Amino acid sequence: MATATGTRAPRLTAALREGERVMPLELFFDLVFVLAITQCTALMFHQPTWSGLAQGMLVLGVLWWSWTGYAWLTSVVDPEEGAVRIAIFAAMAAFLIVAICVPEAFDELALEFALAYGAVRGAHIALFMLASRGDPALRQSTVGLAGGTALGVGLLMSASLLDGLAQAAVWALALLLDMGEPFLFGSEGWRLVPAHFAERHGLIIIIALGESIVAIGAGAAAHLTAGIVAAAVLGIALAAALWWVYFDVVALVSARRLARAPEGRERNELARDSYSYLHLPMVAGNVLVAFGLKKTLGQVDDPLDTLPAFALLGGVAFYLLGHVAFRFRHIHSINRQRLLLALVLFAMLPAAVELPALATLAIVTALLCALIVYETISYGEGRDRVRHEDFAPERPSA
Repeated sequence: MATATGTRAPRLTAALREGERVMPLELFFDLVFVLAITQCTALMFHQPTWSGLAQGMLVLGVLWWSWTGYAWLTSVVDPEEGAVRIAIFAAMAAFLIVAICVPEAFDELALEFALAYGAVRGAHIALFMLASRGDPALRQSTVGLAGGTALGVGLLMSASLLDGLAQAAVWALALLLDMGEPFLFGSEGWRLVPAHFAERHGLIIIIALGESIVAIGAGAAAHLTAGIVAAAVLGIALAAALWWVYFDVVALVSARRLARAPEGRERNELARDSYSYLHLPMVAGNVLVAFGLKKTLGQVDDPLDTLPAFALLGGVAFYLLGHVAFRFRHIHSINRQRLLLALVLFAMLPAAVELPALATLAIVTALLCALIVYETISYGEGRDRVRHEDFAPERPSA
């Protein structure tokens, strides 16, 4: 409507991001994702079957795709300015309902999960539409993403009417189509701030690692024995080793490569593949490790059942395989030692169901620490340059 002076009233707008620093509201938003990850672990813990494991991973995939969508969003808009702040709060409320529904996402609360998830994704699309005013390329990409989102949410709502394998299949299809949209229909129109985007994903790895700490506390069940103390110490050592594998060199080198990539399609596709896609197996690996640790703390002297043994060994292996794929996407070479250790961990499964759980945890931790020692020595001066110079050479790369 025109005002008395003939000018138009200001339209609802979104301020574009200018700085690289992750803002407090983004960290506040992540607190809801913390609960969601914990709920995924709880789902698998209370339903320790292969179907329960598959359900937990499908739910995690859906949650991850919604979270990484907001990472892209807040790399375009300033989340703490204007109406965007209120919209983020509203999205948090919807995400909280999603997290609450997770343990029953395939049962009694399937429809409620889908509806709340639709609200989270709807707010995301609406904010992107707001941010894309005056940017036809970003608007086109947003419209394409909206189509994939609507299809995914619709399939999840349809899945609430099903059960068993049919329900899981529709969930898998919904996740595949939703996540596949940016890959299939171009990435030229997206925008991001490289340093912010890389830091955002690094922080979410820390959150996933934190789930292992929570699992140690929950697994101890408020009692203490010598075996539980040993398992808790080994669990912390394992979490620390997983942290080292990512943050010692990988996070630094990958962030710099993203910043150096030419703006536009090349940078967007690198961000999409290496962060939005390939960080998912890293996060999923950490969630599986948390499940395995929780079971280990509850039975330190007895062998693990096949499923929690697979979660502990396979979780670390999937985490390492995510790193292998991450490196290959960046420089088209394979980290052989990480690939080899991942294969060794999978091969250990028959032994893990015979050994005491504490022994299995000790072996996994020792192997990962040995990998770190080997890489630290072999990288030598190159590692030191990467860690202490702003613009380090391309090598070493984990």
